[in-house]
Formats: sequence, C-alpha cells, structure tokens
Amino acid sequence: MNTYQKPFLGASLAAGLALAAAPAMATTGYFSNGTSVQSKGMAGAGVSIGTGVMGAASNPAFGLKYPNQVDACLAAFMPSRSVTITGFGTFQSDNEFFPVPCIGGNFQLGNGSTLGVLVYGNGGMNTDYPINFFGGVGPLGVNLEQLFVQVNYATEVGNGVTLGFAPIVAAQRFSATGLQAFDAPGFTTAVGSVTDNGDDWSVGFGAQIGVLIEASPNLTFGASVRSKIKMDPFESYAGLFADAGDFDIPASATIGMTFMPPSNSALKITAEWQRIFYSGVGAIGNSSTTPLPLGSPGGPGFGWKDMDVFRLAAEYEVNSQWTVRGGVSYNTEFAAPIEATFNALAPATPQLHASIGGTYRINNRREIHMSYTHAFDNDLSGPFLFAPTTISEQMSQHEIAVGMTWKW
Repeated sequence: MNTYQKPFLGASLAAGLALAAAPAMATTGYFSNGTSVQSKGMAGAGVSIGTGVMGAASNPAFGLKYPNQVDACLAAFMPSRSVTITGFGTFQSDNEFFPVPCIGGNFQLGNGSTLGVLVYGNGGMNTDYPINFFGGVGPLGVNLEQLFVQVNYATEVGNGVTLGFAPIVAAQRFSATGLQAFDAPGFTTAVGSVTDNGDDWSVGFGAQIGVLIEASPNLTFGASVRSKIKMDPFESYAGLFADAGDFDIPASATIGMTFMPPSNSALKITAEWQRIFYSGVGAIGNSSTTPLPLGSPGGPGFGWKDMDVFRLAAEYEVNSQWTVRGGVSYNTEFAAPIEATFNALAPATPQLHASIGGTYRINNRREIHMSYTHAFDNDLSGPFLFAPTTISEQMSQHEIAVGMTWKW
C-alpha cells in the first residue's frame, strides 16, 4: 500500500462515519441530483461527461479517464418543508441545514484498467414537525439516512468502448416519531413497531454496470444501470413499512450523450435521461390508500411513481485554470394527490432544478470545485385523511457544495 492509499483509506473511514451520522440529500425523490461537485454544477449530469472520480458513481466506466487521484467534497443541503391543512394552519419542519461529505479514490492498475473506491450519501426522507398534526404524542417526522461504499472497476475493450462494473454495499438507518395514531390493532400488523423506536439499521448489497462509447472525437454516449439494492428489513418498524419493514433501495437506469462542437473544443453540451424505479419497492411505491394494515404483505406505502429525470447541461473551459458549468433538470411528479396525507412525512415535491458551478486548477495536481443548486418551490395537494379538508405540502431546496482533487 503506497503513501497515498493509506491516508485515503483512513479518510474513507472518517467520511463514512460522518455520512452515517448525517441526513443525506433529496432532490429527485430521495435520490441526490449528482454525487460529485462537478456533476452537481450540471444539475446531476454525468453518465456521458466526466465529472471527476466521485462522478463515477453515475457511471463506473469513467474510472479509466482519471489518473491516480483522490476527490473529496462537502455539501451544505438546505431544504425548506412545510404543510398547510385548510382550516388548521401551516406547519413548518425544523432542521433546515445538513452537511454531507463524500470521498473517493481512483487507482491505475495497468493493462487498460482502473480500480476506484467511492464513499457517499444518498436519500433524504427527513421531516421534523414540532406540532403533530396527525394527532400523535410529541413531534411528528421521519428520518432516513443512507451510506454507500462503491468499488468501481473499469476496463477498455477497444474501438472507443469502456466498460465498468461496481459492487455496492449500502447501509441505512431510519426513525419515526409521532405516529401513534397508526400504532393500534386494525391499523397495523405489529403494534409497537410503528413509531418512536429510535434508530433502526439495515445493510444490503447491489451492483452497477456502465458503458462509455466514444463514437467520435466530438460525440460520446454513456449508459449505466444500478440494480435494486436488497436491504435487511427495519425490524423496529415492521408495523410501519409494507412487507414487515422491508425497505429496499430502488433500481435506476441512465443514458446520455455529450457533444463537443468541432468549432469550439472548449465547449461540451450534455443531455441525459434517468428513470428511478420507486414503484418496485412496496414501502415506497404501494398506495397509501391500500385497504390493508400497515406492515402487511403488499400493505400501504408512500404511493411514489417511477420517476423520469431529464437533464441538459454544459461545461466550458474558459482557460487553463478555469472551467465553468451550468445545467437544469426536470423530474416527473412523484405521487398523485390522493397520496398527499402520508407524504407530508416525506414531501419530495421539487421537479425543476437549476445549477451553476466551476473548477479552479491550482496546478496540474490540485483542483478546487464549487457548485450551487436551487430546487424550485413546488407542492402536492390532496384530501386530508383525518378530516374533511385538504392538505398541501411544499418543499424548496438550496445546496452549496465544494470539493478538492489531488492527483499524483
């Protein structure tokens, strides 16, 4: 183990512990809109355009594009969440600042292959309402935090084609408070396993594959598919989530293309489409109006639909020191109005996001990255299940991220 790998492994452990203690980000449902700072500066784009070592979380085939290097980042995620119940008032969720770190390293193996190790967070079903408008005792809310350790292997197969494969280890923890209204016979299959049981942990495994195709000097295609990550059930909340606490991480698929105009080699324009298969996880995709008790096989969930995410972004190399970026993304609506009551616990309402960012090269071995993302205010309104009135939940987001690259 060389002198660079030892501090990297130590930093990876430290970042992992920090991530495990920090709520992760939410933009496209509860998937983060980009992992690296460079990707965040382009509204999450990165399957066909290089966005640093951490960007290889989107497409593991990109590892071959980087030398031996370590990337680290820190994002400040600032969501604003509120619920309005007609005739009862507006309720604001507390906790509007979440720091989230990441770290990753890429190592050349020779023979046209590389190995990368990435540690990052994802997810973010987080609310904390001081006033319990569901009628329970104490504050109302949920908290889901996720940590991923991804090992990327990339290899060149010839004719401009690179393949990547990445096994993924995931850990997540969940807690819920104030849901006493549901913790009773007839409402749940497991009384006592619905709310206020502290943090419960689960671990699981999945995998991702990616491909990068350099069709010409001016045109690149990329695609990746991540499997559903099968997680251990949340036993302490077996009476809340469908299928006795089962809460897997949904599968996703992304395709994209990047074009560099022949007349301007400093400019890259990229577009991509991603689908997140939320409906494939019962606790997330089953309708909250399903006429079964909570926790039962096929029981109620959040009613989330599969989500399509469309991104358009650009990167421009101003000079040898500065590169600037920008992008927009739009995702389809996450749930129908009838699901509004239960989704007050996880109001993943934003659909339109805009980002800007840049990189400053200190020298040929050191770079600083920065980005800002705004998720525009959006709401979901529908019937309130506890009274003959309507409920409307809202969320908007700000995110500022900074990162650093070290090469050798």
